[in-house]
Amino acid sequence: MSAWLANLVGVAVIGFIVWWFWLSTPKAQTVAGGLPVDILVDAGVYTPARIEVAAGKPVTLRFLRKDPSPCAEQVRFDDLGISAELPIGKPYTVTLTPAAGEHEFTCQMRMYRGMLVAR
Repeated sequence: MSAWLANLVGVAVIGFIVWWFWLSTPKAQTVAGGLPVDILVDAGVYTPARIEVAAGKPVTLRFLRKDPSPCAEQVRFDDLGISAELPIGKPYTVTLTPAAGEHEFTCQMRMYRGMLVAR
């Protein structure tokens, strides 16, 4: 009986990990024109992790890294060709003009994930 319980717990943990890293969709934060968006980098996540902006207009993202892990050192917008090193405890600003669509941003290991949605 204990082997069945151990297997069941293992499957549940694997399911949670799959949901957390690949299937969950965070609540979106909509940005009013011209205001910077503060994004906290801590505890394995970007907060907020989903940001909605106007397409074709400049947007300023201000990342504040509190997580000292090596995974949090960098933020990448691969489809936009943007990559930036994030210092610990100091805001780092990224300004971009996104085309319409969804633009994923991640750490270099793709464990921290966020989405910039331009409409």
